[in-house]
Amino acid sequence: MSVADTGFSILSEDFGAAPHRYFAHLRERAPVHHEPAIDSYFLSRHEDVKRVLTDHDAFTTETLQVRAEPVMRGPVLAQMTGAEHAVKRRIVVRAFTGPALADQIRTVQATAAELMAPLLARGRMDLVNDFGKPFAIQVTLALLGLDRRDRHKVSAWHSGVAEFVTSLTLAPERRRHCMDCAEQLEAYLLPVIEQRRRDPGDDLISKLCTAEFDGVAMSDRDVTALIINVLVAAAEPADKTLALLFKHLIDHPEQLAQVRRDPDLLAAAIAETLRYTPPVQLIPRQAEEDSTFAGTTVPAGATVFCMVGAANRDPDAFTAPDTFDIHRPDLGTARSFTAAAQHLSFGAGLHQCVGTAFARAEIETVAAMLLPVLDQVRYSPGFRYQEAGLYTRGPLSLALDFTPVR
Repeated sequence: MSVADTGFSILSEDFGAAPHRYFAHLRERAPVHHEPAIDSYFLSRHEDVKRVLTDHDAFTTETLQVRAEPVMRGPVLAQMTGAEHAVKRRIVVRAFTGPALADQIRTVQATAAELMAPLLARGRMDLVNDFGKPFAIQVTLALLGLDRRDRHKVSAWHSGVAEFVTSLTLAPERRRHCMDCAEQLEAYLLPVIEQRRRDPGDDLISKLCTAEFDGVAMSDRDVTALIINVLVAAAEPADKTLALLFKHLIDHPEQLAQVRRDPDLLAAAIAETLRYTPPVQLIPRQAEEDSTFAGTTVPAGATVFCMVGAANRDPDAFTAPDTFDIHRPDLGTARSFTAAAQHLSFGAGLHQCVGTAFARAEIETVAAMLLPVLDQVRYSPGFRYQEAGLYTRGPLSLALDFTPVR
């Protein structure tokens, strides 16, 4: 069977405006959708996406050499395998778990409190632009041990790097802009790396600078790539997840009331937000051999995009998948933040997101701070909700009114 011509493109404005409207059609009629303009295959069924993400021999991260390495200024964690991957992943994971995580949560609380204070008095805020984005960048800078006074510069460079990694098509002048951002970010980081090698602290950059792999310290290029890797991975989805969580709870007032009454439900609400509207919608892999899905062959060497958003709404994996339900029995809150998760929002297998535990703790901490003070929270008059992004996706803004905190 050849790839079905569905008469529509994932690169079209229609799809970009509301991808979820096409998920069922793709899963049922075109589970292997070929996009000729970028010569890539898009998989939308849960079992197919899970297979690609967990079969590391047949589907590699080789595509990241082109998609990420140029702006990461070196190889990223997801490109590594074997002992190198295990050691470097463990260094990064250690910075996001255990005693280190407790320190980071204090940073999260302090950063959130400082940003919230002026907004609470006004009784209105744009949860994305006034709070979420500056919050995500500042927490990530603190984690890395970078000077928060540099946040505007770093944020601008980060945007360029993220644009490069998450664009399916990139005009030459945008590509140049992104590469320029990456080069400036690298130039900014090199003296920091030199300083941390001489005088290490408790931050993640110091840990990367002092860690050894096979008895040899990592090169500046390795450290730079891992720093940029963490910067994009930590800052990019955090503000989106927070805004989406509040949007879904405001849209489901009975569930919002339940979460307010029982804070233990907050983790379930975050897990369901990640399933229902994953901030990372696409995960790329490269087929190392001819592989067949639903009777269609994906040729060796092809780029395959796993459609996480569509897989997370597959009725073969979840009951009533298009309904936002924090009580759904087939999600399992505890396992939603582990490798056993049924949703695929953190990826799966060997290259599952290293920051999963941190992401959960970060969003849970901030949401628990915001919920009690956003009394009578509602959309601001005249607010029109809009989402953007094919690769990573989230609200452009979320204008909220609430009872001012005196």
